[in-house]
Amino acid sequence: MLLTSIVLIGLLFLLLGTSLWIAPTMLLVGIIAMTLFSASPAGLVMSTTIWGASTSWTLTALPLFIWMGEILYRSRLSEDMFSGLSPWMSRLPGRLLHVNILGCAVFAAVCGSSAATSMTVGKISLPELKKRGYDEPLSIGTLCGSGTLGLMIPPSIMMIVYGVAAEVSIVQLFVAGVLPGLMLIALFMGYVMLWAWRNPAKMARVEAEPRLSLREKIWRSRRLIPVLLLVFAVIGSIYTGVATATEAAVLGVVGSLILSASTGSLTWANFVSGLRGAMVTSCMMTFILACAAFLANAMGFTGLPKALAAGIGAMELSPIVLLLALTVFYMVLGCFLDGISMVVLTTSIIMPLVAASGFDLVWFGIYVVIVCEMAQITPPVGFNLFALQSLTGKNIFNIARATLPFFILLAIAIALLVMFPEIALYLPHKMKGA
Repeated sequence: MLLTSIVLIGLLFLLLGTSLWIAPTMLLVGIIAMTLFSASPAGLVMSTTIWGASTSWTLTALPLFIWMGEILYRSRLSEDMFSGLSPWMSRLPGRLLHVNILGCAVFAAVCGSSAATSMTVGKISLPELKKRGYDEPLSIGTLCGSGTLGLMIPPSIMMIVYGVAAEVSIVQLFVAGVLPGLMLIALFMGYVMLWAWRNPAKMARVEAEPRLSLREKIWRSRRLIPVLLLVFAVIGSIYTGVATATEAAVLGVVGSLILSASTGSLTWANFVSGLRGAMVTSCMMTFILACAAFLANAMGFTGLPKALAAGIGAMELSPIVLLLALTVFYMVLGCFLDGISMVVLTTSIIMPLVAASGFDLVWFGIYVVIVCEMAQITPPVGFNLFALQSLTGKNIFNIARATLPFFILLAIAIALLVMFPEIALYLPHKMKGA
């Protein structure tokens, strides 16, 4: 089994190193694994597995939530976020730097993509923050770090991918991500307030921020409030049991179309462009998930996951040591792959170990999301770092240095999640119908 593992893993990374797409890579490795190390018919297993995986009803939520994000991405949401959030931040230490964090949180709830969240919010916020005299490294750091919320704040595309790959309830994953998402927002904002308190000379002058009455603040937030209500309606319908994840996604799409039309951004060109973007992304992800399902089946036929789980079980590693090893493993993998690819590649191998160690699979899904968030801002191939580099023109290692405090905060979040599992599990346990 050791030789089998070395051959298959080496082949996997060799093919990825040649820039072959990840879905064909998994498909090819699965075929080779079954041909060389199993007596089962590779063609029959491949056809039935890919058909079953690609026609799963659970997957219907994926293109709908992607379309919801595409619609709002083409609206005026990014402009509305800055004008709507900035009046409420003027009294907090760090003032408008919190707009980056909360803006990313709002956009994450309708987008689900980490890099897209950083890019979209950054296009509006960075010029404004620079013009007002805010510390540039911290401005970039808050944006790059908070962009990772796109993976955690539901509806998260990564949670859908994990739920399908690990056969875990997507509804429970969405609900489980709420409190950890709020925890991350609190950690990020707390760090900014502490930094602003300790470095007052590097903050913008107080007089640079206009003082507004409560009525003026609400008026400036008028176009942001409907988006927030839509997000709460989508998550609330899932939590109360009124709607499934797919039905909530339909609600999100309809609400997004209405909001986009009301702001005048729903042109025919934007509608077609959003539909095409959602179709391309959904097809790509479905192809990856279908090939990942075949690879998982192929690995099962070779007996590799079971043997690996038994081997690690024989080592009698404590759950904490196993989590530490998995964290390092994902961090190294994150230097070469994006988060979704990491999840679909490792699920077939990792899940037997996780189940044997007694971890709750919903809790483990939230853990994986946070680790993948850390990988998004890990040099040299963190996707958020590339996004900010293209936006600012700064050296990628300077951006990584500015983002380091938020990497540490994500590590603290993992520690809190391990010490207090109820952070992720409280809401799913209380959810109606759970």
